[in-house]
Amino acid sequence: MLSHKKILVIGSNGQIGTVLIKTLCEKYGYENVIGSDLKHPDKQIKFIFELCSVLDKDKLEQIIDKYKITDVYLLAAYLSAKGEKNINQAWDLNINGLLNILNFAKEEKIKKIFWPSSIAVFGPTTPKNDVKQYDKTEPVTIYGVSKLAGEALCNYYYNKFDIDVRSIRYPGIIGWKSMPGGGTTDYAVDIFHEAIKKSKYSCFLSENRILPMMYMDDAINATISIMDSPSEKIKIRTSYNLSSLSFSPKQIESEIKKHIENFEVKYEPDERDNLAAGWPQSINDDYARKDWGWKPNYNLSHMVSDIILNLNKKYSKKKV
Repeated sequence: MLSHKKILVIGSNGQIGTVLIKTLCEKYGYENVIGSDLKHPDKQIKFIFELCSVLDKDKLEQIIDKYKITDVYLLAAYLSAKGEKNINQAWDLNINGLLNILNFAKEEKIKKIFWPSSIAVFGPTTPKNDVKQYDKTEPVTIYGVSKLAGEALCNYYYNKFDIDVRSIRYPGIIGWKSMPGGGTTDYAVDIFHEAIKKSKYSCFLSENRILPMMYMDDAINATISIMDSPSEKIKIRTSYNLSSLSFSPKQIESEIKKHIENFEVKYEPDERDNLAAGWPQSINDDYARKDWGWKPNYNLSHMVSDIILNLNKKYSKKKV
């Protein structure tokens, strides 16, 4: 039985949180997983939910004590594009939220923390291809700056206080079960919905802007896998590089056209394309594969087919 775990997912309404919490509930039991966010989920929910901001330390402490929380997945964050318009708020949420959770672990209120970093920690001075774990990190967005600072905080708390905190650098995440939340890679989610609904899409990235991406199923698998791994296997306490796919908007357009022949894309690059220009095109994740056995399951063709299949089902139900 796995019921000794009591899990808190902070940011459970987000793109990743929505899918992660359902998977955790199915694995550990709905009575052992608690979601929290700034507002109640839109749909009927089965899991336990608490309204709370990660910046509200007193309310957080009440929740942790009430449910005897052992593991925290901290997903609440200001993402790249949104963060550029809200610099102070982005820093506050991304850093002070993390500090609150790290300090609860320091006070021995929780045992284990998952906190995601991002490929946004890299920048124009980073190599473009096959970016290795310890290549140069000089981010150019407040999101990337806060994530790099957060990595250092996680490593500091591990070394100084023996806090079991684990992290992976998410690439762009693509899925069909939830909508994105203000990131530069969001086009790769929106493009599918617009392809099915309208057979056309206006893309805010240039057609050949290659970026590292990952299907949501692989991202969830990686997230739970690193948390389930024995502590001695986690050798890196800043954040692990994670890789799966790399493609451009033009490449994903071509794959979608195999399913929707009349699909058209208009390319209208904006400031998000400038942000993406400073990021890597492909990531080397040898350490994650070697240390805790990470391995993706989806290639581009398989992912596109799966998303279109599921979105067609979703939208056909809405029409009934």
